[in-house]
Amino acid sequence: MTQLRTHGGELLSPLCFGTMQFGRTADAGASRAMYDACRAAGVNHFDTAHVYTGGASETLLGQFIKKERDAIFVATKVAYTGGAGRENIKASFDVSQKRLQLDCIDLLYLHRFDPDTPLSETFDALAQLQRVGKIRHIGVSNYAAWQVVKAQGVAAAMGTRIDMIQPMYSLVKRQAEVELLPMAKSEGIGVAAYSPLGAGLLTGKDTRRGDGRLATDSRYAARYGQPWMHKTAQDFAAFAARMQMAPATLAVAWAARHPSVNCPIISARTVDQLRPSLAAAQISMSGEDYARITALSQTPAPATDRLDEA
Repeated sequence: MTQLRTHGGELLSPLCFGTMQFGRTADAGASRAMYDACRAAGVNHFDTAHVYTGGASETLLGQFIKKERDAIFVATKVAYTGGAGRENIKASFDVSQKRLQLDCIDLLYLHRFDPDTPLSETFDALAQLQRVGKIRHIGVSNYAAWQVVKAQGVAAAMGTRIDMIQPMYSLVKRQAEVELLPMAKSEGIGVAAYSPLGAGLLTGKDTRRGDGRLATDSRYAARYGQPWMHKTAQDFAAFAARMQMAPATLAVAWAARHPSVNCPIISARTVDQLRPSLAAAQISMSGEDYARITALSQTPAPATDRLDEA
């Protein structure tokens, strides 16, 4: 696969920090403190999006990286709303570029698949941004494997390629193992996996109460609402306790242990909440522990659904 690097030539850190909370549950001061904690821990890969927190996420990140631009790899996303047509991509990218105060953005993701716009139009627009030096790499988020492969063929015809995908992946969300992760390994595409904590379900706390996303956002409550997921979370917390490790640390380390995952995307609202996830970069998980943790959750059926061959 393409070795993604910062402007200064450094390889990307094994963890990426997602700034979805910048300007929402984390004010400017808390956001800056988390950015500094990430940098102190060696994180150089930061992820944001045009739609995050009404633009505050990109604006704050742009301020924080200003004095060390070459040391930082910045990813943002377009086309969550408004479709993946040429004009929408250009308009939202221009806004993101101004917020981030960057001449060139390292990685631009399509935030989700748009079935109503020809991929040729979408990837011609992205290839043009790349040709004029406004972006370095192209990625896609929330795509199915067939959508990635189809888009990669179109990208090749435009003289470019998809270098990174961003799927949801955690111990309670393993669908990516069926086709996305094997496809990425086969095709040499990087993987930045989001929500390794299962929206907080795998932190060992009762996230259905309080102000977490599982308590306040009906989408997340539905996404992680199956009883077996909560049973897995309880068993996982008990396993982490026996290992004398924070569940968040272990959950991020488990996601990072998959051979196709380049970096889990971690996030938080405060530095204290962030520290266990940052600690995962120091964990060297044995194959035995990895297998034991994996066995706590439901393994998705193989792509062919021939369970007799699984």
